[in-house]
Amino acid sequence: MLSRRSLLLTPSLLILPRMARAEAPRRIVSIGGAVTEILYRLGLDQEIVGVDSTSQFPADALKTKKDVGYMRALGAEGILSLNPTLVLATEGSGPPDALRLVEQAGVPIIRIPDEPSAAGILRRVELVAQAVGAAERGKALTGEIEQGFARLSEQKKKVDLSVRALFVLSLQNGRPLVGGQGTTADAMLGLAGATNVASSLVGWKPLSDEGIIGAAPDAIVMMDRGPGGAAPDPFALPAFAGTPAAAKRRLVVMDALYLLGFGPRTPDAARDLMAALHPDQMP
Repeated sequence: MLSRRSLLLTPSLLILPRMARAEAPRRIVSIGGAVTEILYRLGLDQEIVGVDSTSQFPADALKTKKDVGYMRALGAEGILSLNPTLVLATEGSGPPDALRLVEQAGVPIIRIPDEPSAAGILRRVELVAQAVGAAERGKALTGEIEQGFARLSEQKKKVDLSVRALFVLSLQNGRPLVGGQGTTADAMLGLAGATNVASSLVGWKPLSDEGIIGAAPDAIVMMDRGPGGAAPDPFALPAFAGTPAAAKRRLVVMDALYLLGFGPRTPDAARDLMAALHPDQMP
């Protein structure tokens, strides 16, 4: 029979393991460059144990955290080897079977929408902050982003927004893959006040030589590194050589995540793109 002293101690002894588990440090795997950037801005970088290869900012992310691979080609083993307690994944991450195995192993996955718009960014920050119990810091961050978009709106009023731009994701066998409706490229051109000359297309589509000549873009916008590597010179191709953009050598090349990540830095990225498209109108 247990003594009265034993009976008094037993509940406390039973509680101790539970308390230890509750106080164990959180281990987050972050999938998606914008999600990782938000976590850093919320001051939670010490809780991140793994990131995907699109987590290019801040630079410390891929230098100090385990790289679990490209967000659309993940492996369950690589994620689970980090003993995560939470996975935050941008919608579209996968493949689905890999993430299903992670969930079956008991690791919760919270999927974060990636709508490319000002409202979408604010919602993304809000959801990430809620997921990690940092609602107040999330509100402060969304406030900063809203102020950034407000400044962008004021700057737009001072600029002649007549530039016709073409966003080229890559050149495949001499044919450009361009951003049409529904792409992050189309959304970013809109934020910067430019007209997307590929708006008759939907999604990322190849554009023929005739299409390039007919579109007559005033400027070409590209990422510094695309699916095929470093950005090539589009004006070396005959179809581009005859465009108004080539006549003025108006080629804007920007950091990929900064330009298309739609994270906390997007108001600044849109402002920088607008300045590059209107060098004679903005300071």
